[in-house]
Amino acid sequence: MSECIVKMEHISKTFPGVKALDDVSFYLNSGEVMALLGENGAGKSTLMKILSGVYTRDEGSIEIFGQEVQEQLTPKKAQELGIAIIHQELNMCGHLTVAENIFLGREETRFGVLSQAHMNKESKRILDDLKIDISPTTIISDLPVSKQQMVEIAKALSTNASILVMDEPTSALTSKEIDELFRIIRQLKAQGKGIAYISHRLEELAHIVDSVTIMRDGKFILSSKFQDITMPEIISNMVGREIKEKFPRVECLRGEKLLEIRNLNAGRAVRDINIDVYAGEIVGIAGLMGAGRTETTRAIFGADPKQSGEIVLNGKALKIRGPVDAIRQGLVLAPEDRKKDGLCTKLSIRENIALPNLDIICSKLGVVNKKAENRIVKKAVQNFSIKLATAEADAGSLSGGNQQKVVVSKWLARDSKVVIFDEPTRGIDVAAKVEIYNLMNQLKLQGIGVLFVSSEMPEILGISDRIIVMCDGRITGEIESKAATQNEILELATRFENKVEKLGELAEEGYIHG
Repeated sequence: MSECIVKMEHISKTFPGVKALDDVSFYLNSGEVMALLGENGAGKSTLMKILSGVYTRDEGSIEIFGQEVQEQLTPKKAQELGIAIIHQELNMCGHLTVAENIFLGREETRFGVLSQAHMNKESKRILDDLKIDISPTTIISDLPVSKQQMVEIAKALSTNASILVMDEPTSALTSKEIDELFRIIRQLKAQGKGIAYISHRLEELAHIVDSVTIMRDGKFILSSKFQDITMPEIISNMVGREIKEKFPRVECLRGEKLLEIRNLNAGRAVRDINIDVYAGEIVGIAGLMGAGRTETTRAIFGADPKQSGEIVLNGKALKIRGPVDAIRQGLVLAPEDRKKDGLCTKLSIRENIALPNLDIICSKLGVVNKKAENRIVKKAVQNFSIKLATAEADAGSLSGGNQQKVVVSKWLARDSKVVIFDEPTRGIDVAAKVEIYNLMNQLKLQGIGVLFVSSEMPEILGISDRIIVMCDGRITGEIESKAATQNEILELATRFENKVEKLGELAEEGYIHG
């Protein structure tokens, strides 16, 4: 019989102006994968950070392996109790080796000298136990994100952790890499490890999850065996209402041609790209990871230099030497990594919205016109229904969906003509995804052209008016979404590369999530 190895009861936590957790309880058994579910801002990560010692609890009790933890947990104390957390943003030192990262902060020494050989040997043992083919001497920055994540798991196990918290572990992985992660999770589960698994990809749950705990607005909603609850029940409990339409679509007449991309080349990843975007339409770009989709959006926006090609907006050829040129001429990008490239998370929401618009809210002497600033901030918050306590709060304090709204709203304060989204719904919950789709529809109805990249097949099919498919840096096809099928898109997405032996295997394994 499984042992209850984590018991958190009546946990509460308040940050200035926000009650993040309100009387929450959470239980985890040995040999169990417990999915911790809820919208962005539900309190999932806060609860797990209390368990791992990152935050201290205001109220409540914690028992680990049946022993009550009287004092406040610290990261060191949590580690000693066998708790490890693998964050969504990996905490690796890119210039160090795999072994050095695994033993970071716990380096092995012999007579005061770093014992590299011993750390390499122990790292290899752990990696071999997990059947992970990575050399301990490899520099971390030379590994793909998926392999870095495997190293994070090995690092957790090197501390003899029996309780693992995985926060959005699949958000940047391909389906093959996800399969490998699931294999490791099943192996850890068989060894009696307890795993708390946070994910917004609800389709993953059936593959690895035993139980679910659902939170909403900082409160515990329910716990259930996974087999005893349906997916509609999970979603309605997460959001507090039934979501009738996962992919809301609006119909409107296609207007004039806004954007023309002609013979765009930027290295191997962007080769002879031709794209048209019309007013009042949403154009989706599909393809496998490595197809060159993100590189194409960056080359259009001027974030990466192009070797050749022409970008025409409203019939006028643009000279784009960098993002500033694109922004000032009405062509903007909501990047794939919104925290790293789209926001200054330590600045306020007000400052994030104002920052790219200083040229239109400052006087000739460079003094900010506060009335103009207030006007664009108020308009942005109202137009996009950004949920916030105050515009002076740090942008990093917002949920993923609201962060994405801030990224877009700051561009539209300057009457942009075309908005490019790169993976706009990555890492956000089902209700926030619908808000982003509604935002894209709102732009479409305003006659703004929308170009967006997504790795989610249902999203591409559900929201796009036209779908452009890329493979190996080139466009391999263009389809009207109403006539498109998954198999047709997958065939075009693998035209230049033999990803698997046959297309049927690719569809079954879900390289593009469906």
